[in-house]
Amino acid sequence: MYKTQPEVLTFLHGFRPHMEDTPEDREVVLCVPFTALTTMSQGLHGSRVQLGAQNVHWEECGAYTGEISAPMLTEIGVRYVIVGHSERRQYFGESDETVNLRLKAAQAAGLVPILCVGETKQQRDTGETESVIFNQIEKDLLDIDQSRLVIAYEPIWAIGTGDTCDASEANRVIGLIRKQLDNSEVPIQYGGSVKPGNIDEIMATPEIDGVLVGGASLTPESFARIVNFK
Repeated sequence: MYKTQPEVLTFLHGFRPHMEDTPEDREVVLCVPFTALTTMSQGLHGSRVQLGAQNVHWEECGAYTGEISAPMLTEIGVRYVIVGHSERRQYFGESDETVNLRLKAAQAAGLVPILCVGETKQQRDTGETESVIFNQIEKDLLDIDQSRLVIAYEPIWAIGTGDTCDASEANRVIGLIRKQLDNSEVPIQYGGSVKPGNIDEIMATPEIDGVLVGGASLTPESFARIVNFK
């Protein structure tokens, strides 16, 4: 929940020049608050950066005050949408059942959902990491087209805490996630205190296809360094 519309334009002004050095095979998606989507869509016109939203409802319309539907997103150029982020699950009661409904709605509208899965500190400490994540994947991906999907592994204990999951451990968990999928080609990202200082190590691992960036995406220089990892 960051950035007014003028702040979005300031960010883009600082960020877009850095994309000139970005390899062609890297895909960059900016997932901004609903109020900034139109401004961001206009500001990204002609660039290779894709636009994403942070959530989507499972119905096209209805008495769901405070929610946003997939058609409302696609009409302004949104291509991706985050679904099941740990903050949505933790603070706003998202369940695996509602996550599954949102995934289906996103795909039905032509959006590519970025599904977030991950364990809490308590679950990790009690050895439940694998069982928790496998259970999420089983329920979340019920009847979901895995050819139009991104998955982000975000250990909840590493989000915004500065306590990054070790790259080798993140690589191990993501490898296990991949084995649970019908389609091994699904891009799987790591998310959790990703910073300019650890991006090179993270992206050097064989299983991690990309990153879901939080706080470090708020300044153009920081995010650009992550996008242009070495």
